[in-house]
Amino acid sequence: MNVKDFYYDLPQELIAQDPLEDRSSSRLMVLGREDGSIKHRTFCDLLEYLNPGDCLVLNNTKVIPARLIGVKEANTAVDEPETDQEQTQPQGAKIELLLLNRRGENIWETLVKPGKKAKAGTKISFGNGLLTGEVIQIVEEGNRLVKFTYEGIFEEVLDRLGEMPLPPYITHHLEDRQRYQTVYAKHDGSAAAPTAGLHFTPQLLSRIREKGVEIAEVTLHVGLGTFRPVKAENVMDHHMHSEYYKIEQAQADKINRAKDSGHKVIAVGTTSTRTLESAADQAGHVSEAGGFTQIFIYPGYQFRCIDALITNFHLPESTLIMLVSALAGREHVLHAYEEAVKKQYRFFSFGDAMLIQ
Repeated sequence: MNVKDFYYDLPQELIAQDPLEDRSSSRLMVLGREDGSIKHRTFCDLLEYLNPGDCLVLNNTKVIPARLIGVKEANTAVDEPETDQEQTQPQGAKIELLLLNRRGENIWETLVKPGKKAKAGTKISFGNGLLTGEVIQIVEEGNRLVKFTYEGIFEEVLDRLGEMPLPPYITHHLEDRQRYQTVYAKHDGSAAAPTAGLHFTPQLLSRIREKGVEIAEVTLHVGLGTFRPVKAENVMDHHMHSEYYKIEQAQADKINRAKDSGHKVIAVGTTSTRTLESAADQAGHVSEAGGFTQIFIYPGYQFRCIDALITNFHLPESTLIMLVSALAGREHVLHAYEEAVKKQYRFFSFGDAMLIQ
């Protein structure tokens, strides 16, 4: 299976740069898994496609201001210079960190730019010394373990110094941080938002509950997997980065009730999908669980837990478009994306939504 099988042509102007004023007023494409049928609706019409007894599964992770920009402290370890330009680069050079996974007390796995300037022993200062990080280890895929020192509470320091880690295709400044946060976000830890959830409002969630639909919450902290492109020509050679997930028993019970009563489990987003499919047994039931998952879902995968999926429109040749192709079929998905381009849908994180059922 070649990565180019998941390419589609997207005009630059269809990449949404700003969130809509009303979250639930985005467009909703409804795609039939079996026949590839397409309907064009509005997100608040979602209620018509949910039935009493169904279970809607949300990822309640909370995005942290995980992007830190600092300077390398003098007299710290550096890699051997490879060019004259690097050789003359002064101490105090800018270094950018993206926090990915908490690995211990004050220790985080990070993505560092430029990575070649951050060998073990490198110290980086943020906010004129309010926060200091030291590279203590180089780990898989060239990421770094960084130990932080600071005074006070780490989350408060991070809130003061960090920036929301918007994807590189969003070039506009985000005025309100909360617009890159779901209204049900609870548990700090993500380097990116579970964007399918950005369409929900408290009012819409209330109407869904009133209809008799169960709402279950799981947690998956979105990490590097969201940012890493598929570089392998053969899809099956791609390595997924691990991400932390957790399911509590009370939430698992809601999901299992829907399965046992013949109702649908509808995942909100690819992150909820990956969480459920990581934890499900062969019968599609889940139980209390937690840990790291590297599950990679692409065509040929047999879904065990989810019956339907609410998701955004994803980047060409990404692991996310591969996941939705596994659920609805590659041909159906690519045809739906072509139709979305023709109809001027808005794409990616702040874009419109799709319901695959």
